[in-house]
Amino acid sequence: MTTSASVIFNERKGQILRKGQGPFDMNCNRESLAGAVSQRACVFCGSRVVLYPIADAIHLVHGPIGCAAYTWDIRGALSSGPALHRLSFSTDLQEKDIIFGGEDKLYRALVELIDRHHPNAAFVYSTCIVGIIGDDMEAVCRRVSAEKNIPVLPVQSEGFKGSKREGYSAACKAMFRLVGTGDTSGISPLSVNILGDFNLAGELWIIRDYFARMGIETVANITGDGRVADIRRAHGAALNLVQCSGATMELAKMMQETYGVPVKRVSYFGVEDMAEALYEVAKFFQAKDPEIMERTRKLVKEELSKLYPQLQEYRKDLWGKKAAIYVGGAFKAFSLVKAFRLLGMQVVLVGSQTGTEEDYRELHDITDEGTIIVDDSNPLELSSFLKEKECDVFVGGVKERPIAYKLGVGFCDHNHERKRPLEGFVGMLNFAKEVHSSVMSPVWRFVPRKKARD
Repeated sequence: MTTSASVIFNERKGQILRKGQGPFDMNCNRESLAGAVSQRACVFCGSRVVLYPIADAIHLVHGPIGCAAYTWDIRGALSSGPALHRLSFSTDLQEKDIIFGGEDKLYRALVELIDRHHPNAAFVYSTCIVGIIGDDMEAVCRRVSAEKNIPVLPVQSEGFKGSKREGYSAACKAMFRLVGTGDTSGISPLSVNILGDFNLAGELWIIRDYFARMGIETVANITGDGRVADIRRAHGAALNLVQCSGATMELAKMMQETYGVPVKRVSYFGVEDMAEALYEVAKFFQAKDPEIMERTRKLVKEELSKLYPQLQEYRKDLWGKKAAIYVGGAFKAFSLVKAFRLLGMQVVLVGSQTGTEEDYRELHDITDEGTIIVDDSNPLELSSFLKEKECDVFVGGVKERPIAYKLGVGFCDHNHERKRPLEGFVGMLNFAKEVHSSVMSPVWRFVPRKKARD
């Protein structure tokens, strides 16, 4: 048995795979094990992750104030205009509201917020206690919508209903009520919607610029730097590009079934996946514009000619170093494995909060022998694996940062709090810089790294 065997609960063993030790057999999409202190978030968290970047809407949490504390500027989702998404609103349900119902309080809160901020829509998020007491959010939202003449959309996101993935579904169902209600005239035949990008550190603007250079119009950002009016006319786009498939694929499928908008899955992280995404889009529109592929090749060539010479400098120091990855959506992990390989590094641990069997099978195919693949992990497991594999850098989110630093391991934030864009070709350079500065920091001379034997 490995040194980490003692910290793995028996019920968790089916969700941990070591490549090369037997056939692929991965359990996932399971409820988190009680007592394991999962890194996962709840349904409400999943819904607000998707919807909160819509910048010209009110986002009201119907529940106790504690849930709203989880929303205050939680993502670095930048806006080119309004910033209502950075404000946190709650109905602040108290004991009396829970006993007698909170519908009247919700109505008054919505009316006051709409009158004060004049949003283009309002999203109302249901929390655990609201699901228990049975407030009719749908009826309240319908009443306010009729009175104020704006969409007021309930998000059925009670935390106890499942995991973060169910929250994605609740968000997509709420957004779909907007789609199809706007005017699509004037939209270019070469047009796309960008789904599953939340404009962390302004990343979506990089991708929109690439498409503009190719001659493609972006109709709606869903949801980074998002606007209600754009989402309402999103069904007029010629193609949906879905990056974070777990978060927004359900919306894309509903649009495909109802409005016939085709879907492509893409990733904008890393050199290979970024270039492949652009070429796939160019190929889709080539029949309408025979010159689009040539413009795309020129774009990629220009970007790579600037990028590769700079990457070589970082490869010299990073060659042979070991990396661990634990992210929310598994799609990021695919690109990160390739990005580390480009830097000459070896990925020895990779996992996600919400991956599917298909996701983990793909990770199994692209990783090296001996790599640990884990679904829905917890701090105890992650700490043990990092020590066992003697990792040099850990890529994760805000909840993984303390684990790395306590073990004396470098850390790279690839989730909500990052301030540098990591998408696109320039994002690959930023990623290399951040990994290099973390791994090669002189601080590690004074912080002994904890090994598996410690």
